[in-house]
Amino acid sequence: MELGSAALLAWRGVQLAKGGQSSSLDWLIDLAGGVSRNVLQRLLLDAPHAMVSLHLPLDELEQLWERHLAFDEPLQHLVGRCPWRDLLLEVSPAALIPRQETELLVDLALSLLEREPPCRWADLGTGSGAMAVSLSRAWPHSTGHAVDLSGAALGLAERNLVSLSPHHRCLLHQGSWWDPLKPWWGSFDLVVSNPPYIPHSLVADLDAVVRDHEPHLALSGGEDGLDSLRAVISGAAQALSSGGLLLIEHHHDQSDSVLQLMQESGLVQISAASDLEGVKRFAIGRSPLQSSPPPGNCNVAGA
Repeated sequence: MELGSAALLAWRGVQLAKGGQSSSLDWLIDLAGGVSRNVLQRLLLDAPHAMVSLHLPLDELEQLWERHLAFDEPLQHLVGRCPWRDLLLEVSPAALIPRQETELLVDLALSLLEREPPCRWADLGTGSGAMAVSLSRAWPHSTGHAVDLSGAALGLAERNLVSLSPHHRCLLHQGSWWDPLKPWWGSFDLVVSNPPYIPHSLVADLDAVVRDHEPHLALSGGEDGLDSLRAVISGAAQALSSGGLLLIEHHHDQSDSVLQLMQESGLVQISAASDLEGVKRFAIGRSPLQSSPPPGNCNVAGA
């Protein structure tokens, strides 16, 4: 629908008076209404009489905004989409909404394997499939494996893979961490994981928009927050190929504990990496090199 920018800006002012942050409302106008934040800023500054085209009528946008304010529903769930890296992912309450810091986990993987893409990689706890989609697009000739305990999350990941990487070579597996991947143990050149890592006692203190609308299965990491991290790290040395990489995301205060778990598991070349705020958020480890590593096969999907 066509609308004068003055009317849109007046509507925006009325909605902000109800509460909420301007950045959140502008995100809604962008993703659901189709008016980008850059365009909106230009209208605010010097084009109050221009015409704009909205994907949704203002009354429908208002209903979404009021649901967000009244029930703390994530705007991503209300819109059903979330921008992440260069993607526009489908999202739902079946999986965590992809976070910006996890984009850096993909960046780390791409930089560490820039010269030699992996023959086989895995994403443990794939959720919406955000990392699996990005890796499939970056390495179209590599075989991927995406694992999640939740069948609903796997359905979401599959839809994102089909729509955003239609020629992907990523197999989907339902199960707990390494268990579904036993037929391929010893052949993974790269494994990425963003497992649940919040101590169970802290989940109740999360913002309502997270606590009440995102799956606790993907949030709670047990009493100390390390249960899932232990499970992923303890199986890495056996499942990775010779010299294979494990990249894992963790809580802001778990770096020392996670690096120690990696060392105890037999991984080598262990290091930490920071997020955009300088907080140690990621851990990197390698499987020890074997004298005669088995040959890889990058040509047959699922092999």
